Amino acid sequence: MAEPRIERIVGRRVWDSRGRPTVEAEIFLDTGVSGRAIAPAGASTGTHEAVELRDDGPAFGGFGVDRAVASINGEIAAALRSMPIADQAAIDRRLIELDGTSNKARLGGNAMIAVSMAVLHAAAAARGEPLWRAVAEGGQVSLPMPMIQIFGGGAHAGRRVDIQDFLIIPIGAASFDRALAMAAHVYRAGGEIMADRGHLRGVADEGGWWPEFASNAEALDTLVAAIERAGLVPGEEVGIAIDVAASQFYSRGRYRLAADGAELETEGLVGLLSDWCRRYPIVSIEDPVAEDDDAGMVAFTAKLGRRIQIIGDDYLVTSAQRVAAAASRGACNAVLLKPNQAGTVTETKAALAAARAAGWRTVVSARSGETEDVTIVHLAVGWNTGQLKVGSFARSERMAKWNEGLRIEAAFGPAAPFAGWRRG
Repeated sequence: MAEPRIERIVGRRVWDSRGRPTVEAEIFLDTGVSGRAIAPAGASTGTHEAVELRDDGPAFGGFGVDRAVASINGEIAAALRSMPIADQAAIDRRLIELDGTSNKARLGGNAMIAVSMAVLHAAAAARGEPLWRAVAEGGQVSLPMPMIQIFGGGAHAGRRVDIQDFLIIPIGAASFDRALAMAAHVYRAGGEIMADRGHLRGVADEGGWWPEFASNAEALDTLVAAIERAGLVPGEEVGIAIDVAASQFYSRGRYRLAADGAELETEGLVGLLSDWCRRYPIVSIEDPVAEDDDAGMVAFTAKLGRRIQIIGDDYLVTSAQRVAAAASRGACNAVLLKPNQAGTVTETKAALAAARAAGWRTVVSARSGETEDVTIVHLAVGWNTGQLKVGSFARSERMAKWNEGLRIEAAFGPAAPFAGWRRG
C-alpha cells in the first residue's frame, strides 16, 4: 500500500480566546483523510521564542494574520506537497529550512506550528489511531497531573498583582478525573471568598478569578483559604504553584513589585520567594527570576531545587539548547513545553528529550490566547510528560482540554495510567 502523502494544505484565519485572529492549518492527504490544528498566542512571551507573523497596520489592532495565512497557502503548501505524512521530522526540517531565520520570523512561528501540529493530526488519522497513541510510538503513556490556575495576575489580569499565576496541583489525587474534581471545588471556593469580600472583578485571560488583592502574599493567603474551604488539606491533598513571570516586572537589574510597593535586587527576590515557600505549601515555581538573569536562576535552584519544582518558561522557551545549557549550570529542574515557543513539534520534542537527559520534570503548557484545539493534551499523554498546564477551570478553550483528558482516561478504562505527583 502506498505511503500517504500530503496533497494540499489550507491556511485560514480563525479566532482565539481573546477575540484576536490566529492561524489554522488543515492538511489533506492523497488518501482522503485530513488533520487540522490552530496556533495559540501568548501575552507574556519570552524574548528568545519563535515569533508570530502579524500584519502591519491598524486592522485588528495590529494582530492580523493575513501574512501568516498567506505563508501557509503559498510557500509552505508548495514546499510540503507530496511529502510523506509519516515523516514528521523531515516535514518540520523542511519548514525550518524554508523559513531560514533563527526565530521563525519570515514565515511566522504561528504559521509553522499550526502546520506542524496539523501534520501530527493527519498522520494519526492516516493510521486510524488517536493522536496520543500515534505520538507515543509504542512508548509509556500516562494521564498528566493537572496544574490549574485559580487566580490570575500579571499580564493575564491587567497587572492587578505582579505574580502572573496562582495555581494548584492536586497532589493527593489518584486519577485525572479526581484531580479535576478537586480543582473544581477549589476554584468555586476561591470565587466565593472573593465575592464575599467584594473583591471579585471577573475572570482573567486564562479563566482564573480576576481579584482585587492588596499584595501578592494576600493572593497566597486566599488560595490557602480556598483549598481549606473546599474541604481539602493544603500541602497534603493540594499543593500551590506560582508562575512569577519575573521578566514582566524586571528592569535595569531590579524587580519592581507594584502590589507590594517594593523594589528588589535578585538576592532580595530570591529571599522573598524562599520565604513564601517556607510559609505556604508551594510545590512549584515558574520563572522566579527574569529570562536573562542566569546567576539568579542558578542561585534560586541551588537554594530550593531539592525541595520544589523550578520551571523555566521564558528562561528556556522550549529550546533543547537552552535546556541543556541551563542544566549544565545548575539552573532549573523542570521545563515548560509550549509547542508554539519552539515553532515545530520536532523542536518541542527535542526540548523534552534534553530535559529528560538532565533528569528534569516536564510540563506541557497552553498559552493565554487559546482555542478549542486539544493537541497539547495528546502530547502530554503520548509523551508521558507527567504534567499539563492549560489555565484555569473555566472558559471553554480551557475546558475543551480538560475534557479531552477525561475522554482519553475513559478510553483506557479502570486501569487508566495516571502520572500522579512525585514528591521531593
